[in-house]
Amino acid sequence: MPGRLEGRIAVLIGAARGIGAAIAERFVEEGARVVIGDMEVEAAQATVTRLGGDPVARFVKTDISQADHAERIVQTAQDAFGKLDILVQNAGIYPWTLIENTDPEEWDRVMAVNLKGTFLAAKAALDPMRRNGYGRMVFTSSITGPRVTSPGHGHYSATKAGINGFIKSAALEFSGDGITVNGVEPGNILTEGMQASRSPEFIRMMEQAVPLGRLGTPRDIAHTVLFLASEEAAYITGTTIVVDGGQTLPEGHDFKIKPSRA
Repeated sequence: MPGRLEGRIAVLIGAARGIGAAIAERFVEEGARVVIGDMEVEAAQATVTRLGGDPVARFVKTDISQADHAERIVQTAQDAFGKLDILVQNAGIYPWTLIENTDPEEWDRVMAVNLKGTFLAAKAALDPMRRNGYGRMVFTSSITGPRVTSPGHGHYSATKAGINGFIKSAALEFSGDGITVNGVEPGNILTEGMQASRSPEFIRMMEQAVPLGRLGTPRDIAHTVLFLASEEAAYITGTTIVVDGGQTLPEGHDFKIKPSRA
């Protein structure tokens, strides 16, 4: 069913590359026009060009931890395309630091981008959506924090668990305004960032932990975000969808053993 977002205007924060860029691509394929916010200027501009340029996509340099940046990108969408229908807050940072080695400044920065940024994006988008009596807010959470974790991700886990709590509160508060609020919880997704920061051995190890036998792709997440942003999800709010290839299902490492062979 093509054209699921025909005529819709979306703000996509954290969409220069990876998951965010895949979301932007799927939205444009389905008829939306998008405004991309990111700190990576060259990558974001390349994405905008690939999507078709000014008629369908714009870029605003955005640090979502800053309230004026959140307000500016929302205003840009309204000035450029006349309204705002969809907000996707995908921006996030994930330094790897054990709790004992995490200094307060690093903790605060992760909180500011991942969790405070979620709040600021929602707050900025609320008024134009409320005026139109329509809105879709989708936030990128993670399986890390709400469901599982790993050493070195104490701050990241805390922010993603916090995002899930915020989704529930915002969904309830905005429900009377025609606005739904949901999220996705990606598992391990093979992005440029993972390939640059993780060894081939690590990637192979993570693949072995996924029952479906592969890491996810950015487009796997984009399909789910598209669904939550579309009319097909009109009666869904206050929840998240896990997109992890079954990674969080096994009790242990024996999930490939068949009962008859145990």
